Amino acid sequence: MFALTFLGTSASVPSAERNHPALLVEAAGKRILVDCGEGTQRQLLRSGAGFRRLDRILLTHAHLDHVLGIPGLFSTLGLRQNSDVMTVHAGQGTLDIVVRMLSGLWGAGRAPIPVEFAPLTAGQVVDAGDFTVNCFPVRHRDTDSFGFSFQSPTRRHLQPDRLAALGVPDGPLRGELAAGRPVAIADRTIDPDDVLGPPSGGKKLVVIGDTETTDGLSRYVADADVLVIEATFLDRDASTARDYGHLTAREAAAFAAANNVEQLVLNHMSGRYRDEELLAEATRIFPNTRIAADFDHIVISPA
Repeated sequence: MFALTFLGTSASVPSAERNHPALLVEAAGKRILVDCGEGTQRQLLRSGAGFRRLDRILLTHAHLDHVLGIPGLFSTLGLRQNSDVMTVHAGQGTLDIVVRMLSGLWGAGRAPIPVEFAPLTAGQVVDAGDFTVNCFPVRHRDTDSFGFSFQSPTRRHLQPDRLAALGVPDGPLRGELAAGRPVAIADRTIDPDDVLGPPSGGKKLVVIGDTETTDGLSRYVADADVLVIEATFLDRDASTARDYGHLTAREAAAFAAANNVEQLVLNHMSGRYRDEELLAEATRIFPNTRIAADFDHIVISPA
């Protein structure tokens, strides 16, 4: 299961209703922050999520609306005497900017909490056992940008009727079969396929920050249960979107439709448009679309 709390959903200029970008993803007891725009620490408090067990940040890129909340968050964690190491994952260019920002405030290597900086390259970022996080490159102006794919594994469950029919007793033998190993009973061997049901439960969440194009991203997004992606402009302003390296709502919806996405969540909203305009443009192409608002909570449950 993945639980999403949208802490900030604005584009580069915040509004009274929308804070700078940040998304909290929770899974299997882990809490991961994707981006940390200015004011994120207050949004964590306002949402009720708080600071507990927060020890990892994934940054999509280095533009200030996505990273300026880091010093304030770290300062507060330091005042709360947080001793956990905060791991910041980002492209090397993004990390360089964050390191310089922290050094300018506290001196080189003297952030108020222990911090580890982990440069991203395409591939796996986190293996938490119950889920993995992978990253992939995204094009957004001249930044080293990344998107993130969260995935929980599919599982096959033992079928009680098949176990009973084959005479498999309660106990270790069933554990072996559940782990995918054959067992011997009397004079015969029982294979896991004899007693396991079809795969179920795997879920896929894809989060893409600012991007000027969806070209080359289909293989990372295909069959996602939820796709969170920016839609800063309407199609009537497509040329402006190109100038600033962003997508339109129509482009985001067409991308979701072409890749068998279950639900599309539009993010990074510009204050120049009403939500209803953006939603109308997207739903004409992809009906299962919603506009993210600050403090929205979405749960992706196993089937």
